[in-house]
Order: sequence, then C-alpha cells, then structure tokens
Amino acid sequence: MTSPRQTPQVPPPTPRMTPGPPPPPATLARLPEYAAAAYGEREALADGEVRWSFTRLAAEIAAASRAAVAHGIRPGDRVAVQAPNSRHWITAALGAVGVGAVLVPVNTRYKPAEAADIIRRSGARVLFTERGFLGTDYARDLHASGEDLGALASTVILRGGSGPESYGAYLAAGRSVPDAEREALASRVRPEDLCDLLYTSGTTGRPKGVMTTHGQSVRLYASWSERVTLRTGDRYLLVNPFFHTFGYKAGILACLLRGATMLPEERYDADRVLTRMAAERVTCLMGPPTVFHGLIHHPDRAAHDLSALRLAGTGAASVPASLVEEIRGELGAPEVFTAYGLTESGGVVSVCPTDADARTVAHTVGPPLPDTEVRVVGPLGAVLPAGEPGEVQVRGYHVTPGYLDDPAATAEAILPGGWLRTGDIGVLDARGYLSITDRLKDMYVVGGFNAYPAEVENVLLTHPAIADAAVVGAPDERLGEVGVAFVVTTAPVTAEELTAWTRERLANFKVPRRFTLLPELPRNAGGKLLKAGLRRTARGESA
Repeated sequence: MTSPRQTPQVPPPTPRMTPGPPPPPATLARLPEYAAAAYGEREALADGEVRWSFTRLAAEIAAASRAAVAHGIRPGDRVAVQAPNSRHWITAALGAVGVGAVLVPVNTRYKPAEAADIIRRSGARVLFTERGFLGTDYARDLHASGEDLGALASTVILRGGSGPESYGAYLAAGRSVPDAEREALASRVRPEDLCDLLYTSGTTGRPKGVMTTHGQSVRLYASWSERVTLRTGDRYLLVNPFFHTFGYKAGILACLLRGATMLPEERYDADRVLTRMAAERVTCLMGPPTVFHGLIHHPDRAAHDLSALRLAGTGAASVPASLVEEIRGELGAPEVFTAYGLTESGGVVSVCPTDADARTVAHTVGPPLPDTEVRVVGPLGAVLPAGEPGEVQVRGYHVTPGYLDDPAATAEAILPGGWLRTGDIGVLDARGYLSITDRLKDMYVVGGFNAYPAEVENVLLTHPAIADAAVVGAPDERLGEVGVAFVVTTAPVTAEELTAWTRERLANFKVPRRFTLLPELPRNAGGKLLKAGLRRTARGESA
C-alpha cells in the first residue's frame, strides 16, 4: 500500500464528455473489430485522399493479418517497422499483432547501424519499411550497411516498392488465407502475451527492449483516454511518430478505443499542420512543446481557422506556464494537459487535469492514473513525505515485466514488490500531484525525443581527434533541450567538422548543437566525471 502521506486519495478529475464507449477488449488482436462494432461507419482515418470508416479500417487490418499468415509470421514472431506515420503503418503493424506477433517499432531517424542493433537483438524476422521518405531508402541503406541483421528473413516495402517485396504483393498473398484461420489465431492471443518491444536507451547508452503485454496496453490507454477526455467524434492530428508510445498508443490505440478519427502526419511541418488543422477541423493535437511553440509563433497562424481545437496535450520537457496560456489564448484550445511517463511504465504514469490552472498544468504532471501508485524515496530508500524531493518510483499493472534478455537490468530497474525506479527526481504535493524537478539519469529531451549522453559520448570517443568527451543537456527555446558536448582533443578539429562527423553516425536529434574544446574534463579524485559544472556552463550560468 502507498503511504497516505505519499499519495493522498484524491478523486480523479470529472471529465466533461459524452457517454463513454463499451468496455474495451482484452487484447489488441480484438481492438479493430471492437472499434468497428462500437463506431461502425464513423470516420476512422483520413490519410491523403483515403478515408476509411471504422468498419473499413477493421477489414483492412484483417486483410493485413491474413497477409501476415501467408508471409509465415507466427505467434510470438518479432516484426519490426521503420517507417513514417501512415495508414500502411497502422494496418501492417496491427495486422501482425492481430495474429500474435510482437511489434518492434524502429525510429525513422536511426542510422543503419542503430536500426540493425535493434533488429538483431529483438530477433525480428520481418521488417516493414519504406523507400523515398525524406530521400531515404531504409531497406537499401540497411542491407548495404553490412551490419548483422540477426534473424531478419524478409523485408516488406510499405510505400515506394514494387514487385514481390511491395506491400501490395504482401496483401495479395493473404487473399488465399481463409479468414477462419486469422480468426483462430486472434482468438488464441491472451492478455498476458507480449504485444510489443520498445527499445529505450539507458545511462549505459545501449538500448534495452521494454516488454509490454496486450492487457497492459489496452487497460492503460483506455484509462489515459478517459483522463484526457478523448471523445467519440474527436479529430486527432497524429504528429507524434508511431515508433513512440506517444504516437502509437496514445494515438492509434486511443483512437480505436474512443472512436476518434486518426489524421496521421508523416512529420511535423508547421505550414502543413496549420493548413490541415483548418481543413480537417482538428479537435485534438498532442506533441512536445516545440510543436505548439512553432504554431503559436507562425507568421500565418491567424489566416487559418483553428476554432475546432479543444484539446491539447504536451510534456516530455519543461513547460512554461506562459505556453499553456498561449495554447489556450492564441490557439483557442480550452483543455490543456501535461503528463508524465516512461517506456517502462507503458508510456504513462500521471496526467494533469485538462481544466487545471496554467501554473498547475505547467509545474505538475498531475495525480497518478487509477490503480497506479507513486512514491518518492530518499537515497537510502526511505519513503519521503509530501514536499520533499527524491527519486520517483511507480507501481501498477502497467509496469513492464522487464527488459528482453537482460535480467540484470530488469533487477536494477524493478525492485522487490514491483516498484519501478524511474531515475527521475520529483516531489508530491499535498494533493498527490507529482512534479518532476530533475533527473537522476543524464537523459535530456530534444523536441520530444529522448537523448542519452552516454550513447553520444561513446560515438564521440571513436573520433580520432577526441581523447575525452562529456555531453549534457541545455535549455533551448524551440526544442526544449539540446545537447552540448565538451571534448578534449589530441589534434586540431573544428566544431563544424565534429557536427558533420557525428551527424553521419547518429540520428539528428542526438547530435550536439554546440561543441566546446577543453584541456581536460572535470573529474574527482576517483576519476568520476563531474557534470554539474558542465551543465552550469552549458546553461550560461556562473560557477
């Protein structure tokens, strides 16, 4: 039980919404047909010229499930997807999950070596990807890289392909599979079965596969959707990438659970987003602060009718109260929320009420979701009273069973009794509202994407001119935070050269925005790197 001083029993906010949907299904395998039965001919998806009802979307996903069977995908097989947001991503992913496969989303910004590492260690047998997105041919680059791809046996090109590797050919092969076979496989999927592996880096810089089950995902995002007041008939612009829980689960799954229309965006572009928000009468928009900052300060914003917008969600970085006020005042969204979570908690722990005052929304992440416990502990593990900062720990049905093939990391992250160590420093107030004040981990968030200094440092240390390196996060008005690198060199090298060199080896959001050359890095007598002073320097603060 959580200490009464720790998480006071406060009633959840009362959402202002229409009567809720029927009870959710037990597994994601049943989610498309659930949505079809509950919402029928309501518009489920608008992607370019394609508009599907929930009935049609369920049929398209069922076709993708039959294709998965024809392709040899079996229950428990890992299937990776490295592609931008689209209806193809939705049908391919949910089609495979619908017959018991385990989804492995891969960041579209990853370079071939980064993607190959996840594909290899996850044991993915099939990769769904694209050719031509932002000039990138993922399949060609991956196979040309020479990286070990482990068990990968086939690649399906969702868009930009032709011939036997195309998604059209994949779907066509499924026509020979009786629907009774698909149905039988769907019926065998259990709530305790794994539905996905999402890879998240840690302070070691090596991504770990976070395991999540069907039952956890359905229950968590039914709860999240209710707390944030997502409604049947909402029109939800999905700018968050589907390879992340924010886009996949708080996007696709939430829309299917609540009967909201999905409007996928390949990438965030303020010009296009403004145009589409007006044309599609978008009611819901969620993303990191940089998304809202870009819209609010867009020179042509006033020329677009955004009056349909009612719900905005943000988080993943520091959120000033002024931004909350601007979202309500300038963008006209009366309901604004912030939330907190991590991949190991299924993506969500707490949500701030949508009608809270701007300061509460900006400075807290609200109370825990129902059936979720939060405590704050000191360095020796003692539970601290409200108002005192310490490490945030979480317990609930949605905490991961563990990391794939990594019992040591699992034991380090999940304590006896089921408490998840988040690595974040926070404070609970008398209401049970949580505020995140710092990080035990060095992670920083760039435009909504987690960046891990150890991973960047490991790459920098392979440069022939770098003898030592340290990376810290620093505030940035547009992106929330950016990386700042401090390096010790053995030969002349410019910041521009280091930027170009790092960009060839890491996703763009991980590339430090500034490089500072130092004669040596600050370390204590034991050789431990002292980053506090570097953080102050990066932030422009005096020592």
